[in-house]
Amino acid sequence: MPKQSIGLDKQLYNYLLSVSLREPEILEKLRQETANHPRSGMQISPEQGQFMSLLVQLIGAKKTLEVGVFTGYSSLSVALALPPDGKIIACDVSEEFTAIARRYWQEAGVADKIDLRLAPALETLDRLLATGQAETFDFAFIDADKENYDGYYERSLQLVRPGGLIAIDNVLWSGQVADEQNQDESTQAIRALNEKLHHDERITLSLVPIADGLTLAIKRP
Repeated sequence: MPKQSIGLDKQLYNYLLSVSLREPEILEKLRQETANHPRSGMQISPEQGQFMSLLVQLIGAKKTLEVGVFTGYSSLSVALALPPDGKIIACDVSEEFTAIARRYWQEAGVADKIDLRLAPALETLDRLLATGQAETFDFAFIDADKENYDGYYERSLQLVRPGGLIAIDNVLWSGQVADEQNQDESTQAIRALNEKLHHDERITLSLVPIADGLTLAIKRP
């Protein structure tokens, strides 16, 4: 998947970064290390990380949720933007990938803000609901296996408070969602969720063409 905003040529993309990106050194270091990872395409772009940082500050988020951690760029971006008492519950299944994330969380001094849950994310989300945490989160970011996106969305919608924000990554899927010939499982799952959200009256919706497409959904009262 693209690691920069799609639809921009290299010259314009580099200009965008040159006049807007304020990437902390620790995030740049993590991004550069992840660039050499065999699954480097799973990392979000730096302009998306900065945008998410702005969003959590804009809504005054304190308690947040992340579904899909990888090497931790998105969680670190959010953690650095949270107040000292802010918290992230981060869901992933890979000890290997998140070991890199833990190292950078520690180096950045935000490890105490991040509660990593190594288990299938649907199980973690169901457990949060079962323990009375519905409508207690301010922000949720979904960036994991696409086949379960609908399940992650429905549970996140229950977990965020009214007025809370859900951000869903990869919703343009390198343009594959617009290609009717593409019927692979991941593409169909994203396409179906995009259609569902378009008509979901429980949310206020915007799909932003940053990075690989980021859907923003505010939970209505």
